[in-house]
Amino acid sequence: MKKNILLLVILFIAFFLRFFQLGAIPASLTWDEVAWGYNAYSLGINGTDEFGRFLPHDYLESFGDYKPPMYAYLDVVPIKTFGLNEFATRFPSAFFGLLTVLVTYFLVKRLFYKSENAKLYGLATSLILAVSPWHIMLSRAAFEANVANFFVVCGVWLFLAAVQDRPWYLILSAASFVASMYTFNSARVVAPLLVIILGIIFLKRLLQHKKSLILAIVVGILFILPTFKFLLSPQAGLRFQEVNIFSDVSLVTTSNQEIKNDNNAWWSKIIHNRRLVYTAEYLHHYFDNLNPAFLFIKGDGNPKFSTQDVGEMYLWDLPFFVIGLVLLFKRKEGKWWVIPIWLLLGIIPAAFARETPHALRIENSLPTFQIVIAYGFVLTILYFKKYRKLITVTLLLLLFLNVLYFLHGYFANYTREYAGEWQYGYKDSLTYLKSVENNYSRIYFTDELGRPYIYYLFYNKISPSEFRKNSDINRDVFGFVHVNSVGKYYFAKDLPNKEGKSLYVNIPSMVPSNAHIQKKFYLPNGSEVLIAYTL
Repeated sequence: MKKNILLLVILFIAFFLRFFQLGAIPASLTWDEVAWGYNAYSLGINGTDEFGRFLPHDYLESFGDYKPPMYAYLDVVPIKTFGLNEFATRFPSAFFGLLTVLVTYFLVKRLFYKSENAKLYGLATSLILAVSPWHIMLSRAAFEANVANFFVVCGVWLFLAAVQDRPWYLILSAASFVASMYTFNSARVVAPLLVIILGIIFLKRLLQHKKSLILAIVVGILFILPTFKFLLSPQAGLRFQEVNIFSDVSLVTTSNQEIKNDNNAWWSKIIHNRRLVYTAEYLHHYFDNLNPAFLFIKGDGNPKFSTQDVGEMYLWDLPFFVIGLVLLFKRKEGKWWVIPIWLLLGIIPAAFARETPHALRIENSLPTFQIVIAYGFVLTILYFKKYRKLITVTLLLLLFLNVLYFLHGYFANYTREYAGEWQYGYKDSLTYLKSVENNYSRIYFTDELGRPYIYYLFYNKISPSEFRKNSDINRDVFGFVHVNSVGKYYFAKDLPNKEGKSLYVNIPSMVPSNAHIQKKFYLPNGSEVLIAYTL
């Protein structure tokens, strides 16, 4: 009973940290978030996405990126309920982030199901995940990776339950893993790898429940079939081609130059072989994601995923991570080996990208880090029998201070410091434009901040059918979508300088000297972000 109350307290903490001021912090929606919200809005009206595809199941086209569509479908009900706004758009991520904290408790109990400390491990892991800077920040924005992480965690938990004492859970596990693949691209690599490895290791146990195994395989295949054709298409690899390390031709150029410098010697062709160069580059990017500075001190260099002065995890976590890792391999308790295998697999797809470390792309490795930390924390407390209460209170107080420092930075300072990273300024400027648009024949809006058309559709709640009817859209040879205009609104990087009944919105550095300023728009720190003017 006491442990159930503790779990409820942990869930309340997780709920508060994920939903408090969800619509206001982060300060604005990124263009990807707005696209999720608007597509959910469109699906809720007539079952089509913004470009008119009916019930898209294989992909959702977004600025030339072909994303798994699950998040948009999960967002339909929140947007129907709360309206087309920031809170509703972010609701699925926060909600499934909360559920991940809960499911993690049951997962850890299954991992250590024969241990007398299984519930303690589960509670400690859920607490550490609930207050994790990494998980909090990814739960408070419309990141589809956060939802995919829930499905992966759920898939592993259900699989373990199936091989232990609930064989029919295997069907639910298969459905959960497939759901993750319909949610985020990285999960399309991590989920199958996890299934294959778990299947091989537990093969003997699985064969004892052939009926459940066959049904799970059938369910998995039937669910993945609708998107299988797309997964083999060029569009599916478009994003990978854009960000992967193998598209960096400078590595090949350097390799060829090194061989040339060695007079084309046979041994140089081996040492500087481009395959070895790319392998070394991949390993470099892989281990970037295990950099202690990234994990425990500064976090991701992208402010969307880190406050920049706290790691993806707390400094408090570091000693217990080391202790937990050592004891995990030493004690070999329960299904301990699932944890390091899962952690290492979760990083594999992210290491192909040029930008590393990357907190979002390796989120499918969570909550393995937190499990290791909790394992080290619990066993440290249990080791000191005589002073257990004092040590527990002291360590939890230190954790509280770490959490308090992060939360103060996030809720008090983050918006002021990093609003510009979230495309802040669109909402204020578009609200103003709506109030004066009847005074002008044309409105020219810069796309220097990125994708202004989707913000226009979102904040003005433009009907999807009206958008498709009154817009000028073209796709370049690389598959990227450019919306040049919607009605009287025109979007471009270089705005024309024509006098007449036209209104312009541009970044401060691009405003002409002869402009008549109508209104300025500011970031929370007081910096000008956009200016409306006439000529």
